[in-house]
Amino acid sequence: MLPDDQVDRALAVFAHPDDIDFGAAGTVARWVEAGTKVTYAVVTDGDAGGFDPAVAREEIPRIRRAEQQEAAAELGVSEVVFLGYPDGRLSPSLDLRRDIARLVRQVRPQRVLTQSPLRNLDRIYASHPDHLATGEATLCAVYPDARNQFAHPELAAEGLAAHVVPEVWLMGGPPEGQWADSVGYGMVAVDVTDVVDRKLAALRRHVSQMVEIDDLSGMIKGWLGSVAAAAGLPDGRLAEAFRVVDTR
Repeated sequence: MLPDDQVDRALAVFAHPDDIDFGAAGTVARWVEAGTKVTYAVVTDGDAGGFDPAVAREEIPRIRRAEQQEAAAELGVSEVVFLGYPDGRLSPSLDLRRDIARLVRQVRPQRVLTQSPLRNLDRIYASHPDHLATGEATLCAVYPDARNQFAHPELAAEGLAAHVVPEVWLMGGPPEGQWADSVGYGMVAVDVTDVVDRKLAALRRHVSQMVEIDDLSGMIKGWLGSVAAAAGLPDGRLAEAFRVVDTR
């Protein structure tokens, strides 16, 4: 795993507005503090989300884009790209792979963060079909698409050179309590205790999604506390968990 001070650029690819803030906002805040420029790529506009039937459905994409941009700003992320795919109908298509590979070649990150392509049967909410499709397409975009100069020839025609991403961080995969020690394939816990208020601030920007959550702080701190305990962190610490894959 690369030390954070060797990661100048990171690309986070996720299915819906708010996915990154539930899964990794504390870690993103830590990376930004360490000097990493983080770019967000949101695959859909979250147009199937929201709770208020009085809000016209055609307004939802605009609302959710604005919420994600505001949430990103809470963490120091200024570059947010929306790919505009339909919410709830994603597949790891060649078009999606190409569009993510294009971003990889444009951003040229040392680290990519995305959703796990593996279904979590213990915590099904992390395994929305759009999450699984995004994770699969992103891994395919990292390997082999972005590094192969002959894949998606239209990208080369756009002047985008091939790029090798050294590592991919997966969020929301099978159980955080299963920690592996093998090089390039294992669970990593990031201590986010000192930045949890920024994570909560980012989540609260997603007003359209928070109607049914009474105690956001308690829920999030409960999750993060469980992850920290499973990772062997001291009592009272909070952590986000990832599976890090060596893609060099």
